[in-house]
Amino acid sequence: MTESPWLPGTLLGRLDEPTRRAFLALGVPRTAAASRVILEEGAEESHVVLLQDALTKVTVAMPDGRHALLDVRVSGDLIGEISALNGTPRSATVTTCRQSTVRIIHRNDFRAFLRGHPIAAMEIAGIVADRLRLANRRRVDFASYPVKVRLARVLWEIAAAYGHRERDGIVVDIQLTQSELATMCGAAEITLQKALRELRASEVISTGYRQVIVRDSPALRAYADVRE
Repeated sequence: MTESPWLPGTLLGRLDEPTRRAFLALGVPRTAAASRVILEEGAEESHVVLLQDALTKVTVAMPDGRHALLDVRVSGDLIGEISALNGTPRSATVTTCRQSTVRIIHRNDFRAFLRGHPIAAMEIAGIVADRLRLANRRRVDFASYPVKVRLARVLWEIAAAYGHRERDGIVVDIQLTQSELATMCGAAEITLQKALRELRASEVISTGYRQVIVRDSPALRAYADVRE
């Protein structure tokens, strides 16, 4: 049995091989350039998008004009399922971080697939529940931890899930701006910049243009108060 190329937490990573093949046969493939919006907050549409070979970020607009980073979605993830299931407008904007291949699946085909594959429907429900649990945990983090700890937790979470290991450490090249990181940590940008400087000065991380390298994983976990 060959190892699945999909991360375990993604929809395709959770499905068995026959169900995964059936789902990958749905829809129409499309290629999206880097920095392309593939779902837009507030749009009245109901198709879903399967990320076949993709790296994307999920953001929402804030009243002050900034954009808050909610999460990252990668190859194997499904996006847009809430609108497809309940007919509501898009709740967030999803933007590609690199050239990506996706599959556009019509709402009727998606719903018919779920009716014929109840295990897939249960996995999607489980993913939605996991995302709700993560959102609740972050609310607790905002109330319980100082900014440097919140930043360390966010960086470790992203690096562990989406980073790739190179000689210098774990590289996270998702093109996250400091403003987006600040909103994800629930902090003012100037406060986030101070926390970043402290982590860099401790040689726990280094930063480049929209890139973070985790140079000392044990130290970052210690700052983040994360147990192995």
